[in-house]
Amino acid sequence: MTVSDTTTLDAPATELSHAKVREIGIIMNGVSGRMGYRQHLVRSILAIRDQGGIELSDGTRVTVKPILVGRNEQKLAELAALHGIEDYTTDLDAALADPKWEIYADFLVTKARASAIRKAIAAGKAIYTEKPTAESLEEALELARLAQEAGVKTGVVHDKLYLPGLQKLKRLIDSGFFGRILSVRGEFGYWVFEGDWQPAQRPSWNYRAEDGGGIISDMFPHWNYVLENLFGEVKSVYAQAAIHIPERWDENGDKYTATAEDAAYGIFELEGGIVAEINSSWTVRVNRDELVEFQVDGTHGSAVVGLFGAKIQPRNATPKPVWNPDLEDTRDYDADWQNVPTNDVFLNGFRQQWEEYLESYVLGTDYPFDLLAGAKGVQFAEAGLISSAEGRKVAIEKLSL
Repeated sequence: MTVSDTTTLDAPATELSHAKVREIGIIMNGVSGRMGYRQHLVRSILAIRDQGGIELSDGTRVTVKPILVGRNEQKLAELAALHGIEDYTTDLDAALADPKWEIYADFLVTKARASAIRKAIAAGKAIYTEKPTAESLEEALELARLAQEAGVKTGVVHDKLYLPGLQKLKRLIDSGFFGRILSVRGEFGYWVFEGDWQPAQRPSWNYRAEDGGGIISDMFPHWNYVLENLFGEVKSVYAQAAIHIPERWDENGDKYTATAEDAAYGIFELEGGIVAEINSSWTVRVNRDELVEFQVDGTHGSAVVGLFGAKIQPRNATPKPVWNPDLEDTRDYDADWQNVPTNDVFLNGFRQQWEEYLESYVLGTDYPFDLLAGAKGVQFAEAGLISSAEGRKVAIEKLSL
């Protein structure tokens, strides 16, 4: 029995008793943060642990054992006790020196990430990290080169590709539904409160450039891998960044000046003549079905997909609107679309990618979402910042080591 891309099944006890079992020790650095705790620890690693591990294609059953690493020992102790975790430490160097911990997983703030990954590579650990992988393209490429020279397996989170809506979109693309794809339009964002009369729902460092903040560095790496893995290589970036809310209030209620952009508007040229336009904003009130939506238009049909939902309009069912500003338009355009059925059971995207990475690590197979792929995301964000600052289109050069 195997674990598929989108579903997971519990093996009968008789099968488990005969399977070869390998336990993988994972250093989890930064699990007190929102993403590190909720998505990586609870919904991925602990979910895999509590299921009894995953069975690989060669019959090996892999189980996981985390050690929590962070600066606040009391917080680590509380998390460990809450989830039945035996190991935690504030000493990253000691954890890296212990051979029973094979994988280093990084969920720190961006400014702290590169130095910690550099240490982990020097210790010979496999790497699995959030993005962006570094604050600059030069540093991101340096990490990728160091890992290649050390011969360690690396993985970078590409969670958006595993969203049910985008998996449905990929099936539409692979089936030829769109014909020739013409354009991609994306809308992402929501209103993040300023922090004065209502607490902000994002950390204050997100709005300080000196602390690695900004929506371009946060979201453009995502858009890079979404565009490249679904539609084709990105040729150029044209972006306009904005600080729409110049003053905010931090977690202590103190007023501060926002130095990092809270919105970015980008136009991207893709191979094959596809034009993509994606707006990213923490200063927009939502008037769409989901917090992120992409509309893809092609010669044979169009689709609108979000985190979970997907709806389509094929060419032979496309209405024929006529522009007439003198008459009220009473047509229900939403009714002209049909929903794509959910024909699979989708795993949490973070967990699914963790399972794929663990299998690649144990079996020694090639893994596409490595530190070089992570560097492409940093390159994309850097190009967006340059484009906005200089008011020009920036070409994207191919990266290699």
